[in-house]
Amino acid sequence: MNVLVTGSSRGLGMEIIKVFANHGIDVIINYNKSEKKAYELENELNSKVNVKVIKCDISNEDEVRDMFKEIDHLDFLINNAAIASDKDPLEKSAMEFNRILHTNLTGTFLVTKYAIEKMNNGSIVNISSTNAIDTYYPESIDYDASKAGVISLTHNFAKYLTDIRVNCICPDWIDTEMNKEMAEDYRKKINFIKAEDLAKLVYRVAMDKNINDQIIKVGDNSVK
Repeated sequence: MNVLVTGSSRGLGMEIIKVFANHGIDVIINYNKSEKKAYELENELNSKVNVKVIKCDISNEDEVRDMFKEIDHLDFLINNAAIASDKDPLEKSAMEFNRILHTNLTGTFLVTKYAIEKMNNGSIVNISSTNAIDTYYPESIDYDASKAGVISLTHNFAKYLTDIRVNCICPDWIDTEMNKEMAEDYRKKINFIKAEDLAKLVYRVAMDKNINDQIIKVGDNSVK
């Protein structure tokens, strides 16, 4: 068995890759810019399982198509890759807004579209956010909208596919490298989710044949 995790050279994606590898499942590491970290992860895991590293910008359909030319078969897909660019909503241009949607939403669609051609069964887990449900930040209005779209994709693909389970996990703040740049006084107000704990949940959802078309919220979204 094997798994493709998009955006898996660092952060949550890296932790998800590690969990699958620790369970003896071959892994496909996808990265766009973090090449060094991707190959460092490969070196860490290649004594445990077969590891493939593929560069791909998921918002580029040609690159997504080429990525899947390198994959013969796929058992599990974790749509994790996403970007954000927070600032006052009235200062966002159409190009800036659409860049976030194009990567997070269209990219998830494109990867799923080409992945299902390589899957006979198995499952897909999409990573959304509580920002798509009940935690909203005007500065991330484009990110929040894109993650709401990922929930919609989940429901639609779960209905469309008969042999592949599709679920979505919506975490609150995750304690990753990206969030360490946050102001320390604000960090202290947040109950962060450990990336390694969330990765274990992703694995369980991917493996559980009784779970399909579920939106799973993680975290208490409280700011003290």
